[in-house]
Amino acid sequence: MSQTGLRPKVGLLALTLELYESMVPGLRENREEWVREDILPIVGKFAEVMFPGAVYRRGDIEAVVSQFEADGAEALLVLLLTYSPSQLTLPALKRTTLPIMIWNTQELFSVGEGFTGDDMSNNHGVHGTQDLGNVLLRAGVPFSYVTSHTRDARGMDEVADFFCAAAAVHRLRRARLGLLGYPFPGMGDFAVDTTHMVATLGCEWKALSVGDYVRRAEHASTSAVSELVAAYRDTYSISADVGASDLEATARVELALRDMIAEHNLDGITYQFMAFGEDERTLTVPFVAASRLMADGIGFGGEGDLIAAAGTSFLNWLNPPASFAEIFTIDFGGNALFMSHMGEANVSMARRDRKVAMVAQANPITPTRAGQLLLSIALEPGPATLCALTIAPGSRWRLVVSPMTISDFGPLPEMASPHFKLAPSGDVREFLTEYARAGGPHHLAVCFGDARSRLKAAAQLLDADYCEV
Repeated sequence: MSQTGLRPKVGLLALTLELYESMVPGLRENREEWVREDILPIVGKFAEVMFPGAVYRRGDIEAVVSQFEADGAEALLVLLLTYSPSQLTLPALKRTTLPIMIWNTQELFSVGEGFTGDDMSNNHGVHGTQDLGNVLLRAGVPFSYVTSHTRDARGMDEVADFFCAAAAVHRLRRARLGLLGYPFPGMGDFAVDTTHMVATLGCEWKALSVGDYVRRAEHASTSAVSELVAAYRDTYSISADVGASDLEATARVELALRDMIAEHNLDGITYQFMAFGEDERTLTVPFVAASRLMADGIGFGGEGDLIAAAGTSFLNWLNPPASFAEIFTIDFGGNALFMSHMGEANVSMARRDRKVAMVAQANPITPTRAGQLLLSIALEPGPATLCALTIAPGSRWRLVVSPMTISDFGPLPEMASPHFKLAPSGDVREFLTEYARAGGPHHLAVCFGDARSRLKAAAQLLDADYCEV
C-alpha cells in the first residue's frame, strides 16, 4: 500500500509588453529564458507546470488561458516578466474558473550602486502586478498574491501551499462518495442536504447496498482471498485468538469493498455498521478494509457520514496521509484527547517501531457470521493537524482546524480498536470549549505535520469559513 499526494497541474501565464518587441528587442526572449532556468525548476519541485512562453496581446492571453483549461490545469500562476497593461489580461481572468495566484517576483535580489538600465528592464514587473491586482479587485475576481524572491523559502512555501490547496479543491469538486447502508439515526451534526453538497462542494454520492456487498464477498476469488490472507499474515502481528475462517471472511469483505469502490470510481466511502447486521448473510464488518483503504488514499467517514468521508478524502489530498478519527475521552491529567473509533484508522499512519496487531473484537458490534477483526493502530508520534469539515450557520461550509501533537502513547494491550492521543497547543479544556463553539462535529480528520497554511488557502478557494482553535 502506498500514500502519495496530488501533484498540482499549473498553467503559467507570463506577461510582457508589446511595445518592448520593437523598443527592447530580445527582452521577452531573455525573460522567458529566466523562467525556464530559474522559475520552472523551483515550481517544478511541487507542481507540473505548463509554460508555452510569454504573451502580450489580449487574444493570445485568452488563447493561452483557454488552452490551460483544456489541458486540465488546476490553477493559474501569473507572472509579470515586465510591465503589462491589466485591461489586456482582465477578460481572460474574469472568465476563467481557475484559481489565480499572482506571484510578485523578479530575478534580481538587490538594488545596489551597480544597478543598470538593463537591470531595471529585466526586473520591473512589480507595478504591473499592482495594476492587475487593482482591476481584479474592482471586477470582483478572487485571487491570491504573494511577494517573494525565489531565494525566499517562506515565500515558496506560500506558493506551494496555494497550488496544493487548489489541486485538493479541484479533486473535491469532482469527488464521488459511496454510502453503504444509511446514516446513523439521530446523529445530527453530519446531517446534510445532498443537493446542497453537490451544488456547493461539488461532491456526488452513490447509494451502495449491503446485499451487493454480501454477494461480492461470497463470490470473491479463492486465489485472491488466499493471497490477501497471506498478506495479512506477512504484514501484521496476528493475535492467537484470530482463526483462519475469520481471516478469510475479513479478506472476502475487503475484496468486496475494493471491488465496489473500483466499479463506482469512488474517492471516499462511509458505512453504517448496524446495516451489516440487518442482513443475516453478512460475513463480517469491513473494519480492516476501511483502515487499509485509507492507506491507499480512499477517504472514510463513520456511521454513514458523507461529510466526514469528504473531509477525510480532502485532507488526504491536501496533506497526505490523513485518517478519520473521533474524540472519545478527555485526558484532563495529561492535557490530551483520547482518540478512537469502532475499528477504522489509516494504517499507513501507524507507529513504525512495531508491527500492527490484528485482533478479534471481543464484543461484536453487530451480528455477523464470522468474527470481527480489527487493526489495533496507534499513530506515529509527532506534530499533526486536526481538521473537521462541517456546516456552519447559513449553510456555509466551515473548516475547524487546530495544530496538535500526537503523543507517544499506545497501543494499549486491552484496547482492540485503533486509538491514540492528541495534545492541543494550549489547555485541553479551552480547546474543547472553543471547538464546540466553532461548531466542531464529533467526526473529524487528522494528518501529520502543520497543514494550516494549506487549509486556510483551501477555505478561501471553497468560499468556506476557516476557524482555527
